[in-house]
Amino acid sequence: MILRALLLILLAGTALAVEPGEILDDPALESRARDISKGLRCLICRNESIDESDAELARDLRLLVRERLVDGDSDDEVVAFVVERYGEYVLLNPRRDGINLVLWAAAPTLLLAGLGAAGILLVRRRRSAGPDALTAAERARLAELMDE
Repeated sequence: MILRALLLILLAGTALAVEPGEILDDPALESRARDISKGLRCLICRNESIDESDAELARDLRLLVRERLVDGDSDDEVVAFVVERYGEYVLLNPRRDGINLVLWAAAPTLLLAGLGAAGILLVRRRRSAGPDALTAAERARLAELMDE
C-alpha cells in the first residue's frame, strides 16, 4: 500500500497539463504534438512549455498544434505557423541565426573579455607590487625608532 502511494506521488510530479480531451486518437500524431509542444513557450507562464502549462492560452496553443497536425502540416510547418502568429519569443530554444547570433555570442564574448581584463589587471598589479627601497633619511629614522 505504501509502495503504491509512493509510486503515485512520483508519477504525479511528471504529470503534464494536457487534458484527456486534447489527446489525439492517433498515437503517432499525439507523439509529434507532444514533441512540438515541449519546444513552445507558454506566453503567460514564461519559462514553461505549453505542454506543462495549465494556462488557458497554453491549452489553446496545444489544440492549435494538434489541429494543424491533423490537417497534414509537418512539424516545421506547425512551428513556423505558431512563430508567425506569436513571434519568435514563443520558442523555448530560439533559433541561432540573424540577430539571435548576437544574443548567443554576447555572453561568451563578455565572459572572455572580463577574464582578459581581470588577467591584465592582475599582471599589472603584480608588477607594481614590489616595495620601494628606503632612502637614507628613512633608514636613519627607522634605526632611531628601533633604538628607543
